[in-house]
Amino acid sequence: MQFDLTEEQEMIVSTVRSFVENEIYPYEDEVERTGEIPEGLGEQIKQKVIDLGFYACNFPEEVGGAGLNHLDFTLVERELGRGSMALTHFFGRPQNILMACEGEQKDRYLLPAVRGERMDALAMTEPGAGSDVRGMKCAAVRDGGDWVINGNKHFISGAEHADFFIVFVATGEDQTPRGPKKRITTFLVDRDTPGFTVRDGYKSVSHRGYKNMVLEFDDCRLPDAQVLGEVDGGFAVMNEWLYATRITVAAFCVGRARRAFDYALDYAAQREQFGQPIGRFQGIGFQIADMITEIDAADLLTLSAAARLDRGLPSNREIASAKLYATEMLARVTDAAIQIHGGMGLMDDYPLERFWRDARVERIWDGTSEIQRHIISRDLLRPLGA
Repeated sequence: MQFDLTEEQEMIVSTVRSFVENEIYPYEDEVERTGEIPEGLGEQIKQKVIDLGFYACNFPEEVGGAGLNHLDFTLVERELGRGSMALTHFFGRPQNILMACEGEQKDRYLLPAVRGERMDALAMTEPGAGSDVRGMKCAAVRDGGDWVINGNKHFISGAEHADFFIVFVATGEDQTPRGPKKRITTFLVDRDTPGFTVRDGYKSVSHRGYKNMVLEFDDCRLPDAQVLGEVDGGFAVMNEWLYATRITVAAFCVGRARRAFDYALDYAAQREQFGQPIGRFQGIGFQIADMITEIDAADLLTLSAAARLDRGLPSNREIASAKLYATEMLARVTDAAIQIHGGMGLMDDYPLERFWRDARVERIWDGTSEIQRHIISRDLLRPLGA
């Protein structure tokens, strides 16, 4: 792997970091205090990203995106990780799964999403089906020539701003030697569809302003034209387009950890006790050394996994390793940053207590740490017949 960034990649990093510092940082305290995005700010951020040429940068040029490869896009996500997720949401990275759109779906969903005219949200998790996707109870049945959906989804991020939803629904069941196995289909659901309701979800200590919502389906009727991919082919669509999203979580954690580290490093160099900067004491200096070593290790794991994807190599284990290590690293780094600041670290004069709270959810969403360990161990043991 080439570890030195190209001139173009350095430009990507510099441009996105500058954007986050100038367009995101100034509004973070207000979002943290109110839990809301100031009116009009989201659209303002979105338009600036469009003008910058970075909106939907994860989509190929033939559909209007910037055509960044996995490694370049990971660098974008790493820099966005420095800022409030509630605000960087409007930087605009539609779900790559929309590339599965066919026919008029491209004009109704894919292209408007890439142009920033419509925003999407992904809906998979249910109250009784988180890691166990096949345990979902939200189901669609045939009625005439349509599908009728009933059930709920929850923890749906970005739903309050979404114009349409990419929803995974059970559409049947097969009997296997290991028990019943749900068949899953992906549907495109417009916000104003009769029988479909979006309502407020739960209050979370992590990422204030980046809300989770509940979706309710009550005899929601959809035609076949709303099926994304093939009927009962939801897992195929999911495996082709979604498994790499765990890289973005890892990249986010690296960016956030570097911001927390910068605070800790500056404080260790400037804060004096017993006549000298506290960074000179081994108890602090060694923490600084451990923090940067872990951050760099997570960064390299993440970039390496992205580079494997670009080379077309099997990457499932590497992505899981990056997600596992980076999310757990962020927890350790934010905790250490607070410890170095002492009591001030828990005060809202610094954003460290926010980083600490925000870090907790990273080990849960997009596949828990336990799921990542399962993926890694399975990948290693299966070739040995275990």
